[in-house]
Amino acid sequence: MLRATLKSLLSRKLRLVLSGLAVVLGVMFVSGAFVLTDTMGRSFDSLFASVFEDTDVQVTQKPKVDGQDMGPSQASNIPAATLDKVKNVPGVAKVVGEANSDGARVIGKNGKVVTTFGPPRLGENWVGTSDLMQLREGRGPQADDEIVVNATTAKAAGIKVGDDVGVLTLQPGKKVFKLVGIVGYSGDRDSLGGSLEVFFTTPVAQELMLGEKDVYSSLKVTAAPGVSHDQLRADVAAALGGESGQAGGFQVKTGKQLQDETTKDFREGLSFFNNVLIGFAGVALFVGTFLILNTFSIIVAQRTRELALMRALGGSRGQTLGSVIIEAVAIGLIASVLGLAAGVGVGVLLAWVFGNVSGVALASVGVPAAAVISAFVVGLLVTVVAAVLPALRASRIPPIAALQEVATPDRPLTKLTVSGALIGAAGGTMLGLGLAGQGDNTLWLILGGVLISFIGVALLTPLLARPVVALLGRLFSWSVPGKLGRLNSGRNPRRTAITAAALMVGLALITGVNVILASAKQSLSSQAATQVTVDLIISGDGDDNGPAKFDPAVMDAAAKLPGVASTASEYWDFGQLEGGGGTGISATSDMAAYAGMFKMTPTEGTLNWTGPNQAVVDTENAQKRGLKLGSTMTIQFSRGAPHTVTVVGLYKRSDVMGGTIVSGDVVKDFRSPQPSWGYIRVTEGTAVADIQRQVDQLLVDNPEVSVANRAEFVDAQSAQFDQLLTMIQILLALAILIAVLGIVNTLALSVLERTRELGLLRAIGMRRAQTMRMVTVEAVVISTFGALLGLAVGTGLGAAVVRALKDDGFSKMAFPWTQMATYLLLAALVGVLAAILPSIRASRVNVLQAIAHD
Repeated sequence: MLRATLKSLLSRKLRLVLSGLAVVLGVMFVSGAFVLTDTMGRSFDSLFASVFEDTDVQVTQKPKVDGQDMGPSQASNIPAATLDKVKNVPGVAKVVGEANSDGARVIGKNGKVVTTFGPPRLGENWVGTSDLMQLREGRGPQADDEIVVNATTAKAAGIKVGDDVGVLTLQPGKKVFKLVGIVGYSGDRDSLGGSLEVFFTTPVAQELMLGEKDVYSSLKVTAAPGVSHDQLRADVAAALGGESGQAGGFQVKTGKQLQDETTKDFREGLSFFNNVLIGFAGVALFVGTFLILNTFSIIVAQRTRELALMRALGGSRGQTLGSVIIEAVAIGLIASVLGLAAGVGVGVLLAWVFGNVSGVALASVGVPAAAVISAFVVGLLVTVVAAVLPALRASRIPPIAALQEVATPDRPLTKLTVSGALIGAAGGTMLGLGLAGQGDNTLWLILGGVLISFIGVALLTPLLARPVVALLGRLFSWSVPGKLGRLNSGRNPRRTAITAAALMVGLALITGVNVILASAKQSLSSQAATQVTVDLIISGDGDDNGPAKFDPAVMDAAAKLPGVASTASEYWDFGQLEGGGGTGISATSDMAAYAGMFKMTPTEGTLNWTGPNQAVVDTENAQKRGLKLGSTMTIQFSRGAPHTVTVVGLYKRSDVMGGTIVSGDVVKDFRSPQPSWGYIRVTEGTAVADIQRQVDQLLVDNPEVSVANRAEFVDAQSAQFDQLLTMIQILLALAILIAVLGIVNTLALSVLERTRELGLLRAIGMRRAQTMRMVTVEAVVISTFGALLGLAVGTGLGAAVVRALKDDGFSKMAFPWTQMATYLLLAALVGVLAAILPSIRASRVNVLQAIAHD
């Protein structure tokens, strides 16, 4: 039986290739994700090891604010007196005070700020060269108007030694410096992990990057000969007033500890990225399951007489079942090997791209055990699971079937329909509970609900296949080939349904996301039109440190322009609430103007400042925190001492406004005392475009921000949704490709199954072109049916999510009709493309041999 199974498998090589290709692509995605993250993880391990290689012990002060998930925490400044104290600790050979912070942005020759894709833009004090960093050109900065940059910054900005260079820092205004040197790093590196670095003299770095004189962000301590790093850490911590590692508000760590912690944090980020890739791979494999299930179903139908003959010769049901499972295992093994090889190639390619973009030197390529194990587990599991039902069906073929002409009768759809309804209801219930926030694992409820809903819909699809396919087919019934193609596509509703369901899954996910994003854009436009009275908005993209900042003098100048009715500046920083976690806090100096621009409705008190250290809070947050009019709360900002602010007003939360807003006098203790947004209202009858041009001139020294009218600002925010949609479409393209392969596979096997029928049609006069048109119609009907299913299911899922998020700013429901129509047309085109090879094969059938085919 085993030999017969293997011979049967090898005799149908095309079937083997088509069946295994879906698994190859899915396994490629999974193993490629592991190879990518492993290579990048080891690359950054090496990077962090070199960054901390000359650090024996580092002293920092605990951040005043824990940024948590909102961004990196900013360490508090260390007084210069602490450096002198550490110098006197026994075992200390040298102490270097470092004044550095993320936020030094170089303005290039083109007048634009040099940006990065993640790495920081550091402003630091010059402490000389080392084994890690060497001067390539020029010298170190000696005067306060001189800087040095690393080679990556110089290349990106197009600057050279001797140039005057504009730099934006954490303090207001653009500063111009003379570039006197360019540095590189050991190993002929231009940067450390793509970081852009600017080196100032120590007093300038302290003032511009730390906001104070005679302070440092960290102390780098070198051990005396014979003193271990762990011992030095303990001694320094004790001298600063605490146990090893934690000392009176200071954090004392060895270079090895810093390396391990930084590596751990980065690997956690890589793990999340890896999970995202595996999630999309899971979608592709889920779609591949439909393809394999359909393939084996067709194979079993074609081999009915062959399997029955084996039964008649003494083969048992178990042997028949085993023969199909063995075939599935063989396909799964071959596909897993090929998928693993392809995954390694894809992982290496993506790592190379990522390394070139980020400037990270890649480690040697390796294949982690997780990639190998996942490749074979996933490949075998998906193939065998998909083959189980067809295998069970094969084992039930009676021996008598070998003695008669075998047709595959349609089985009743009752059980399938009832099962689909029950499973679909269960999936819908889970999805509803997840979207409503019920239970402890809402994310898993949502994901499980979507998956089970797809299975339910797939089981219900055969019930819809015959009437919908018949209706769609009438569009092509103007000719005999069209009528035959329509009849062929509706001949086996199960087969058509499974093929269409594969395309349905990918399109449903894309459509669902599209509905959500279209609703978000429509809601944003509606909110801007009804809840905002601002005519012009000054803003920029920002980075991990928060929104982009600009010089507050811009708003002072804008307020004096003829035709400007009112202005308001909004500042932003992380704030630590007493008894609570970190949160974003906004500040404004003119609360009355600010409230009018956003139609803020007071419920108690006043929305205006009457003195320093005041705040207004929306009623929802006030209720959560137990605040009322006149209450006080303590807020710690990035710098300075905690502020105790008094609540002078409560307001009704809206779609565009909510949270805590504090008076402008506290801005001096923000990480950067510069506004993040500027709002301008013009007088009635004044052309907004005229004021916009004048404000644009005021921003010439603030290239990170720009001024836009309300419609332009909404469009810019909406563009982010389009980028997200494009990324999701790219990641789901693999699932769509597998669905297309499913159509090709179904048609190819169907052509083999109908060899005699095709021969008879050719014998009675059907030309080759008509045969090709018949197969093409069949493919287009199936793909269009799958697209309609996907659009319907995706629209329903997207609408459910939008409905569930109505209290989170989704005030409008919108459907992307243009994109949906495009998807439908593309699906029809997919059908045409998928039919090319099967239709050519059908048209080349030898008439005499086909008529004699058994």
